[in-house]
Amino acid sequence: MRLFAREVGSSAPAIVFLHGFGGSHGAWRAVADALADEHRTIAYDLPGHGRSLHWPDAGPPKVAVGAVFSDLDARGIRKAHFVGHSMGGAIAALAAIGQPDRVASLTLLAPGGFGEEINGPLLRRYAAARSAAEIRDCLEAMSGPQAVIGDETLREAVEIRAIRGQTEKLVEIAAAITRNDRQGAISRESLSALPMPVAVAWSREDGVLPYSQVEKLPPHFVLHTVKGKGHLLPQEAPGQVADIIRRTIGGAALESPEQRVV
Repeated sequence: MRLFAREVGSSAPAIVFLHGFGGSHGAWRAVADALADEHRTIAYDLPGHGRSLHWPDAGPPKVAVGAVFSDLDARGIRKAHFVGHSMGGAIAALAAIGQPDRVASLTLLAPGGFGEEINGPLLRRYAAARSAAEIRDCLEAMSGPQAVIGDETLREAVEIRAIRGQTEKLVEIAAAITRNDRQGAISRESLSALPMPVAVAWSREDGVLPYSQVEKLPPHFVLHTVKGKGHLLPQEAPGQVADIIRRTIGGAALESPEQRVV
């Protein structure tokens, strides 16, 4: 099997995009298109999501990590820049921890696994949502106070739920990643050992994963505090996200760590 991916651009090096829970490759459309003139961009549907729904044993992050690396092998890509949002951020971080020689840089947007706290009720409600109204309500709860859920974002979310078995799989995954309203945490020691440039972007208004999880980041991580947005940074601030990725790829995360407000 091959993971589904939307690929745009052809210039090396490649950028890998990993979406959050309940999302798809479409979450990265604006960001990937902004970078496609400079890079080969590959935005996946992760196992258990969208056109990769029926990936065997989908759910655990280690399955997603293996699937992504297998697909990159099939594409002849040995090393790439990784970008991950929320659940996809946890998967990207675990990929970098497991095979650091294959990850050129790491850009993490409100990543999962940086602390135990998680808004389990909201994610479980989002997993079970079927109608456009229910999905919109959840997306608005995940977004910043001034955000407007775009028609394309809503349409793609509704289309994903129309795939037979998708809602049931999301309910299963949500139950696993929010058990007792806690998520699994990646050790700070493992993160501190990462040798590549790493940037973390987060909003103080994030209603899914709290901004407080940026505390005690490894000293070589660069923190970008995104103002006025919520949890859905790829859709809420695509231009800012693309700029953060460019800085990280360019080695900005190797500078002395400082808090940046963008």
